[in-house]
Amino acid sequence: MGTRPTRTPGRNKVSSPANLDCATAFQKIARDCVTSIRAHQSSARAADAEAVHQIRVAITRLRAAVAFFAPIVVDAEWLRLKKEIAWLNISLGAARDSDVSMEYARRKRYQAWAECEIGDDLDRRRVQDHHRLLRCLRSSRFQRLIVAMADWVDGGPWLARWERRVRRTGARSLDGYCKRELNRWRERLIRKGRHLENLAASRRHRLRIRGKRFRYMLEALTETVGVRGRGELRHVHGPAKRLQRALGDLRDLTRFADLARSPKAEDGKRRKKPPPGYRRRKQKLMDDAIEAYRGLKLAGVC
Repeated sequence: MGTRPTRTPGRNKVSSPANLDCATAFQKIARDCVTSIRAHQSSARAADAEAVHQIRVAITRLRAAVAFFAPIVVDAEWLRLKKEIAWLNISLGAARDSDVSMEYARRKRYQAWAECEIGDDLDRRRVQDHHRLLRCLRSSRFQRLIVAMADWVDGGPWLARWERRVRRTGARSLDGYCKRELNRWRERLIRKGRHLENLAASRRHRLRIRGKRFRYMLEALTETVGVRGRGELRHVHGPAKRLQRALGDLRDLTRFADLARSPKAEDGKRRKKPPPGYRRRKQKLMDDAIEAYRGLKLAGVC
């Protein structure tokens, strides 16, 4: 894919929060994501757990921004990039999950259990997952993806379409658009989180992803773009962050427990021995998630 010339909408405008349009706001957020991926790729190749995590965060932020500004930015090129990002996320996700499980296994309360119930399996799996990620990050396919993402953000087909729309009808109000979308995302999150304690694991996982994207967009719009003051959205950001973290910790704990071997009991059935305090900790995380959900529900509009 050839490099496209960089174009920025509203070239005669000063890029301040007061006069940003939707396209420029998206570009600021997306460029920040691509920059973060590039900044952490070398450390991720060296199996640095935090670098792997930061690349995952950057990709999630980018996908959240695309979903948030979808009527403006989604085009055929993004659909192609989305497939390539999914390919990258497979290796990143496996390495990240292994890193998190290893962190659990090193905690004092779980060390003895992990040595007995998991043994060396976790070490071998982590090495394999990071080797696969290393091959991915060293590949020409990954390098082409990074260049293609940057080119698309700066001058993809979506931008020409946006500029034509602006010439015909004028630029859409960024503040008004953000307010509508944030409230729509919050309402959808509340709707999907009903009866949280009874949701199947797959639905909780989707709710966690929605909560994470909502949180990341709140942060991007206040910190990266500055279209809203951080204090203005604190009442929704706090509960969204707590909800996402509680559900994330619950998923991580469950995955860690599932790594245990399944010895065969006298009745012939296989039963896994859970980590110390597993049921109590699992219930605590669910209670935290429910409390955060209620806080988000009561927080009011964005």
